[in-house]
Amino acid sequence: MAEIMVIGAGIAGAAAALGLHKAGFDVTVHEAHPDGGEDIGAFLTLASNGMRALAQLDAASAVARHGFALTTMNVLDEAGQELAALPLGEGDHPLTSYRCLRRAALGAALRHEVRRRGIAVRHGARLTGLAEGADGVTATFADGSSATAGLLVGADGLHSAVRSQLTPAAPGPEYAGQRVFYGYTDDAEAPPDSRSDRITMVRGSGAAFGYAFSPAGEAYWFARVAGPPVTAAEADATGPAGWREQLLRVLRPDATPAADIVAATTDQLMVTNARQLRPGGHWRGRRTVLLGDAAHAASPATGQGASMALEDAVVLAKALREAADTPEARDAALELYEQLRRPRVEQNIAVSAQLTASRSAGAAAGGASEPSPPRDSARPAQHVDEELLRLLDWDSPLPAPDRP
Repeated sequence: MAEIMVIGAGIAGAAAALGLHKAGFDVTVHEAHPDGGEDIGAFLTLASNGMRALAQLDAASAVARHGFALTTMNVLDEAGQELAALPLGEGDHPLTSYRCLRRAALGAALRHEVRRRGIAVRHGARLTGLAEGADGVTATFADGSSATAGLLVGADGLHSAVRSQLTPAAPGPEYAGQRVFYGYTDDAEAPPDSRSDRITMVRGSGAAFGYAFSPAGEAYWFARVAGPPVTAAEADATGPAGWREQLLRVLRPDATPAADIVAATTDQLMVTNARQLRPGGHWRGRRTVLLGDAAHAASPATGQGASMALEDAVVLAKALREAADTPEARDAALELYEQLRRPRVEQNIAVSAQLTASRSAGAAAGGASEPSPPRDSARPAQHVDEELLRLLDWDSPLPAPDRP
């Protein structure tokens, strides 16, 4: 099984390609969009686990050139009073620091590494069908072309075409109960105690809000607001000014910096619906396997989506690297990948859903009720998950699979 095709050239697909190429496979990436993975302009925070996974793919330094490091997080209530101050990351190396950067920048950095390493990427290839056989899997594309390989990796995101082909009757992504706003501005005045290595979370009365100021003084912010999903008609009719006023009506009652930051934001303001997949979905076929959001999308409350996809890429590559080139060994490798990944990612889905539900309930009751930050979102600087480190370590073998 020397040839593997990856569907999707976003964060998960590019990472999968890097890992599989490093493991010695001949990899080709097929991406539906003509110029790269689709992106709405949002930003994300890569946690230490995501940065460690990137290090195993030899891509941490390339990614660390973008965005800025975060070493602390503080939490405010609706009155602007500090509830908690927590260190972020492990603090022992710059490349394990949390990293705040735009999704587009992360995707571009990973795709640059893919191209630099000579991995073939075909753009404008929208998957329309796949057929698995004893000798391989064939993908067909909207332009009438097709490709065959020993294994197909579906890394094509929340609305995965691979997942739809693999399990046509399975439920798709569902609305998680919150609208998520994102914005950037150079015009907001940073609070007096603001630091460029700190992210601040606000448990407001009507929204969960977060912001960070880059070293250049640009504010990155998000808000999660409970309510009905944004409809297509609403999205077409509402521009940045309309979204800003809608959000300010939620934020203005609180005595926090949130409303002033949003008020200073002009055209760089967008909104999307928080969506998630139900746990327990089907991840693999005879010669097909899912990775990242295609397999286990969570609502964004924990901020772990990209980091989980990067972990997937490392573990899948290691599992296949250690397998003999036989159908039985391939099946065992894919089974091991799922055994090792499913409990962790489904715990993330559950925690993220709990945070989302708590915020929605708190907003409905007129007050904040969001629980403490989840374990993977804010760890003490000295804490290291030794089991995860062994799992991600490129030179360490994976544990033997569990057998009934």
